[in-house]
Amino acid sequence: MQLGELMLTKQKFTRMIEDTVATKDLSYMDAIIWLCEKNNLEIEDVKKYISDPIKEKVEAEAAK
Repeated sequence: MQLGELMLTKQKFTRMIEDTVATKDLSYMDAIIWLCEKNNLEIEDVKKYISDPIKEKVEAEAAK
């Protein structure tokens, strides 16, 4: 799924992150970075689409 093919929402971006984590065996932060690189986006541009549960998972991974 390419970001250009849809109107990006928190719910859709969350689903894309979760799918990427599951299928590519990446951490949540790596999945966000991978999606941004794949779609030529800046992380600053998508941070408003990162849901609170994903933020918590990123923080938990960073704490490890």
